[in-house]
Amino acid sequence: MSVLPRINAVERADENRRAIAWWLFGVAALVFVMVVVGGLTRLTESGLSITEWKPVTGALPPMSEAHWQEAFDLYRQIPQYRLINKGMTLAEFKTIYWWEWSHRLLGRLIGFAFLAPFIWFALTRRIERAMVPRLLFLFVLGGAQGALGWWMVKSGLTERTEVSQYRLAAHLGLATIIYGALIWTALDLWHGKSTRFLSGLSKAALALIVLVFAQTILGAFVAGIRAGLIYNTWPLMAGAFIPDGLLAMKPVWHNFFESHLTVQFQHRMTAYLLLAFAAWHAWRARKTEAAGTANLLLAAVIAQAALGIWTLLWVVPIPLGAMHQAGAMIVFGVAVWHAHRLAK
Repeated sequence: MSVLPRINAVERADENRRAIAWWLFGVAALVFVMVVVGGLTRLTESGLSITEWKPVTGALPPMSEAHWQEAFDLYRQIPQYRLINKGMTLAEFKTIYWWEWSHRLLGRLIGFAFLAPFIWFALTRRIERAMVPRLLFLFVLGGAQGALGWWMVKSGLTERTEVSQYRLAAHLGLATIIYGALIWTALDLWHGKSTRFLSGLSKAALALIVLVFAQTILGAFVAGIRAGLIYNTWPLMAGAFIPDGLLAMKPVWHNFFESHLTVQFQHRMTAYLLLAFAAWHAWRARKTEAAGTANLLLAAVIAQAALGIWTLLWVVPIPLGAMHQAGAMIVFGVAVWHAHRLAK
């Protein structure tokens, strides 16, 4: 029996995997953009401008002045308007509305960009059966992210002038998980392998992913309570490397999520830990096939730390804040890529 048909079948399977991988890389890029736009929505304090969740009809913005006025009237009923933005004009409201609307539109676009190609790949039998549940789970996570986003917005519509930092951290955390899972799945398909962490070096790379993720969540708490707008000095903080009053709030656990001093301090300390760990790991990986990605990860961590210091010293201007948000996702993406190279 000729081996040519078998070779052709293997080549077709590889081509299908590469095509699906490109699709998933594209969706991951859209998630990256959405996280950055979400950061800009936060920095411009636009996230509460749309006070209703309409997954279908909300895809269209107000189409007339009467509809704009109706949306503005709804916004004027929430505490953020009454306590912070009282006297805002309709034109000013439109500016913050467009930011939030763009963020939600990107969410819908990501859903379509995932579902439509998935259906086409499935109908043409290009997806391996074992991969179908994994892809469906990613789609479910995307839907959960939309619901989580609305749950976050709801926290700022009644008694607060901003969203809950806990819900903000959960929203960013799930987005980061989806982003990493898309990249990892795409790399699995691209290289045609399932992965396990067997060596100590590969387990260290996995630990780096966890640490980068934790630092990203700590950054969400910094943003959530605007802790970056105070203590704008470096390397000292409130005149000391380890400032007084870190655990002043009672009960003690509140300090780690609600104290401006403690939240910023733990973000700084975790940055130092991440930098040291990435440097040690790059040295350990210097003679392996993953030396290049280890060095790239270290460079990304150094650049992100420098950008964070710059952002802090300049009291979080919007462009730098957005760049720092993007930098976090770049570091996480590189960490995922590097760990995948070391996994067997």
